[in-house]
Amino acid sequence: MPGFELIGSGHYVPGPPITNAALARVMDTSDEWIYQRSGIRQRHFAPEGVGASDMGVEAAKRALENANLEAKDVDYIVFATMTPDYIFPGSAALLGAKLGIPGVPALDIRQQCAAMLFGLQIIDGLVQSGAAKTILFVGAEAHAGFMPWTAWDVLMGESDRELTQEERDKANEHRALAVLFGDGAGALIFRATERDAGLRGMKLYSDGRFAELLYVPGGGFRTRPYWKEHHYGEQAYVPRMDGRELFRFAVTKLPRAAKDLLKEKDLTGDGVDVFIAHQANLRINEYIRDHLKVPREKMPMNIDRFGNTSAGTIPILVDELHRAGTLKKGQLNMMLALGAGVHWGCALVRW
Repeated sequence: MPGFELIGSGHYVPGPPITNAALARVMDTSDEWIYQRSGIRQRHFAPEGVGASDMGVEAAKRALENANLEAKDVDYIVFATMTPDYIFPGSAALLGAKLGIPGVPALDIRQQCAAMLFGLQIIDGLVQSGAAKTILFVGAEAHAGFMPWTAWDVLMGESDRELTQEERDKANEHRALAVLFGDGAGALIFRATERDAGLRGMKLYSDGRFAELLYVPGGGFRTRPYWKEHHYGEQAYVPRMDGRELFRFAVTKLPRAAKDLLKEKDLTGDGVDVFIAHQANLRINEYIRDHLKVPREKMPMNIDRFGNTSAGTIPILVDELHRAGTLKKGQLNMMLALGAGVHWGCALVRW
């Protein structure tokens, strides 16, 4: 049966890095406070007018160059984002048009931080069915649009004006969430192959009972109109997050899924070459690593430089590892992720 192999990767982050010290200009925080709780030192934010599809295009161009392909060689697009350019349509078709390949099927998926896992299952199905041979997967996020401050000029160091107390209070209300997220895109190109490569096992789960652990309260089509006049003043565009419960959920569910999958495949952690975890919080990943007894060098991380780029985290990390030569053909890797929804799971992939 045909499998799939990784043949190209790329990533893109917008603008200069925004340090923790820069965030302290618009809210009451510090580098020490943020790093101790998350492991993040800096992140990037998309400027006004730049959407997920724009960042996705830049990452895709780099992946195509890395694979020595042209855009016309792609016959299917899978695009993952929870921060699309528009409420609708989705960003996948926009990405295809901006790459100059209108007409190529373009699928939008919405599993937030766990999207890479679900994307792999889709890619496997496309290859197994013969529906596609060269597939572009893109994960991209523009979280800047839900940040709780308006003083972007102060944040970026373009102005030294004093914030009003109201401005600072509004930012402080969502401080625990705002410091975690950054913007960026990762792109991976997969090609059908007859060699021993592709998806080798998966455990996926979804449970909507826990949707409100991380969700955006405003802007949904359960109300008429879908955006109320009072939503802006209430900052209903900013996600609400139960960080403590999400942490507990992640450190309970992810190790369990990983152990179940390894047992099902008659493997131990020693049989996995690299563990590639979603970059949400350094403390979560360290807990998972210790629980699974994974050596530090077998679970690389980059959250300190990018923050949580949601659907972009695993593709960005895979690109860095791929270009560094850490990921090699024939290796068996495990990917782990949990995202809003709640969606979670793990996948075994042979490159």
